[in-house]
Amino acid sequence: MQTMLVTGGTGTLGREVVRRLAGDRREVRVLTRRADGEPGLFRRMVGDLSTGAGLSAAVEGVDAIVHCATSTGDVDATRHLVTAARRLGENPHLVYVSIVGIDHIDLPYYRIKLAAEQVVASSGLPFTIQRSTQFHDLVASFFAVQRWSPVTMVARRFQFQPIDTRDVARRLDKLVTGDPIGMATDIGGPEVIGMDRLARMYHADRGRHGRVVRLPLPGRLAAGFAAGRNLTPANAVGTIGFGQFLAEHAQGGTS
Repeated sequence: MQTMLVTGGTGTLGREVVRRLAGDRREVRVLTRRADGEPGLFRRMVGDLSTGAGLSAAVEGVDAIVHCATSTGDVDATRHLVTAARRLGENPHLVYVSIVGIDHIDLPYYRIKLAAEQVVASSGLPFTIQRSTQFHDLVASFFAVQRWSPVTMVARRFQFQPIDTRDVARRLDKLVTGDPIGMATDIGGPEVIGMDRLARMYHADRGRHGRVVRLPLPGRLAAGFAAGRNLTPANAVGTIGFGQFLAEHAQGGTS
């Protein structure tokens, strides 16, 4: 039986990864800070990536780790995870989830993700790094936070290639059960869509009638997005577009 650990297993992507991995001949562990919670398809392992507490028990005997947990403390968290595995002499396949374009877009969070990638690559563990475009949930949140405004502001020339977490989980399932490949091919959703059109799709689905205003944004950060560095149109693997995501989440989803 294969034993796999998922960090961030109760998050937006992590939940889908756990559903994909759980099944016959697999034990799925999920790293959590608290032992309580509803029973699920996994075994809860109490640990804290920010301090390293509890990680030794969580990684002991695992064949693979899918590192989905993410925060501004990604570098230390990833280093603690690697240290725990190396200390025990474990040699799990470490699969790290990252973001398309982080080496070309001047965003502080992207610099953190890039540094975490470097921790993984220099860890001495067999590893695979999978970069993905932005999830549908994130793109929808751009517009949800402006729901009380009479206008929705979007960045001129920005395009996105949003991908569904189920499609990302499907790819991670294949990677984690295969041989380590280092840097995997980037993946993105089925369509490249301008931010203004995405906003109008969101408005139409939610029955809103506010104006969408396109604003020019200066600086290196804007230049990276305007140049499409966050896109990977040649590697569109997603099957679920933004419109389908909105329709599925019309009730009780991102508003």
